[in-house]
Amino acid sequence: MNILVTGAAGFIGFHLCRRFLSMGHAVTGCDNLSPYYSVALKKDRVALLSREARFTFVQEDMADRAAMDRLFDAGGFTHVVNLAAQAGVRHSLTHPDDYINANILGYFNILENCRQHKVGHFVFASSSSVYGLNTKMPFSVHDNVDHPISLYAASKKSNELMAHSYSYLFGLPCTGLRFFTVYGPWGRPDMALFLFTKAILEDKPIQVFNHGKMERDFTYIDDIVEGVVRVTLNTAAPNPDWNPAAPDPSTSMAPYRLYNIGNNNSVSLLRFIGAIEEALGKKAIMEMLPLQPGDVPATRANVDDLIRDVGFQPSTTIETGIGRFIEWYREYYLH
Repeated sequence: MNILVTGAAGFIGFHLCRRFLSMGHAVTGCDNLSPYYSVALKKDRVALLSREARFTFVQEDMADRAAMDRLFDAGGFTHVVNLAAQAGVRHSLTHPDDYINANILGYFNILENCRQHKVGHFVFASSSSVYGLNTKMPFSVHDNVDHPISLYAASKKSNELMAHSYSYLFGLPCTGLRFFTVYGPWGRPDMALFLFTKAILEDKPIQVFNHGKMERDFTYIDDIVEGVVRVTLNTAAPNPDWNPAAPDPSTSMAPYRLYNIGNNNSVSLLRFIGAIEEALGKKAIMEMLPLQPGDVPATRANVDDLIRDVGFQPSTTIETGIGRFIEWYREYYLH
């Protein structure tokens, strides 16, 4: 395959590129190296990827239509995995423009080029955030998700709708992946695992929202990547049993699919912190705070469709995953 991965300098994009390269595929990674978090960390990821002869890095912003047109004209891509996005729920409360530019306009530029260049399969990152006000657990791709509670979540739901329209109108195979709280080595510095580890090591307090009563379906990066790879190789096809009188949101009469990728296991924030303390051999100083605007109290993924269609179920325990992250953190930052 000749694969374009957008957001290649990002956390998931970096790991996905490594995996595709290890399988022998040609990979072009596109990223604008946004300063939303450490550009040095992103450049270190790209430097590792660039050791592979089959990897090409392109620094461009997907909101730049002319740049994306040039990229696709020269690329000859068989598959596209769109992971580039403005991430973060809380950032969307204060910087909404960033989400419209990257997650709507930039996403459209990728989608339109996939159509024009007849890409074989367009796979894109959605988010567990789309479940919004839903409380039925575990979250299922067969449930309606029309009540997002952040602009970030609304932008991801929009991505799903845009992809479906292109899938229906132009026969473009599209698959959306709702990721659940991804963590692991080379992770994002704005995420809880990173923030907590750094603060505990520096004897600083950590902010524990919803007084520690949060629950998250923490999913280890290797499990996410395995799911993405398997889905990418399993090109979306129409559902012959799809019923327009009782429409299933996760499939269609068009070549369109949605999947959750999560551990199907909610872990309390306090257990999560306990696993960090155990791995570090050091106790946290906790500052208990109320639930933040835009946050949901709990998430858990129903992954039945993923298991059925690609034969994979994430299974890495939080203790194993956090242990691997701490090993990397010590090596990268403390050596």
